[in-house]
Amino acid sequence: MKKTMPKVLTEQQITCYRRDGYLFPVPAMSETEAGRYFDLLQAYENDDLGGLLSAVGGAARFKNHLLLTWVNDLVRHPGILDAVEDLIGPDILCYTSTFFVKEPNSLEVAAWHQDATYFGLRPHDHVTAWLAFTESTPKSGCLEFLPARNAHRQHKHINDAVEHSVNGGKQAIVEEFELDGAIMAPLQPGTFSLHNTLCIHRSAPNKSPNRRIGIGISYVPTSVKHIGTQRMPAMLVRGTDKFGHFNLEPDPASDLDTAASAAHEDAYRAYRANYNEQLAWHQKGRGI
Repeated sequence: MKKTMPKVLTEQQITCYRRDGYLFPVPAMSETEAGRYFDLLQAYENDDLGGLLSAVGGAARFKNHLLLTWVNDLVRHPGILDAVEDLIGPDILCYTSTFFVKEPNSLEVAAWHQDATYFGLRPHDHVTAWLAFTESTPKSGCLEFLPARNAHRQHKHINDAVEHSVNGGKQAIVEEFELDGAIMAPLQPGTFSLHNTLCIHRSAPNKSPNRRIGIGISYVPTSVKHIGTQRMPAMLVRGTDKFGHFNLEPDPASDLDTAASAAHEDAYRAYRANYNEQLAWHQKGRGI
């Protein structure tokens, strides 16, 4: 079989991702274009949410690519998808997307955790693209990664482990693991990082005078299955789905239209039900 050449990543970058579990920074767009998306987010907060996304929380942070055409454009952005394709192949589903917002001089953190813990996706081929809308630095609470050291496995977590968490479950790893070699992952607006679902990562509080905003987009190859008791939805964003493991979600025809709002409500309901099921299984040691 003829080897496919990478679209945007170098062979060295792909090797580093396979070894360490993360890669950054990768360019997606100019700072000017990123600023336009930042403006669109602020307009959404002001005109539709009636408050800051960080304060409204819940479903408002989740799967906005079902609700808003400009977020749908983001999860389909070729600058992101080309890099993702280099890692997981040409047939790609967006499983979810989540805004992560830390207000200026705020306490929000993410404890050391793995994304795989409560998603219920197998095999562990899920990759997250974390796109910066604003500057993300050590001072403002950028992501921090731990190299995998060829120990790609699920660790034991507990829920409600930390206060002021940007993660809805407030989860944290509760078993011992090697902390040496942790590396900060600063990003400029319009660039993104990539990390595997088993990559251990965290983020510190925002001690800067500016908002720190990014969107985490979860991608899986169409071959990945969900192990929960219900079929889950996902959006086909590139290629074809030859497997049919997920209910394919519709693109929004316009921002916040009736059909888009209904699809978003259904998706959030399924997401919460699956999250609670995966949490219960994890507590019983299933899949660890």
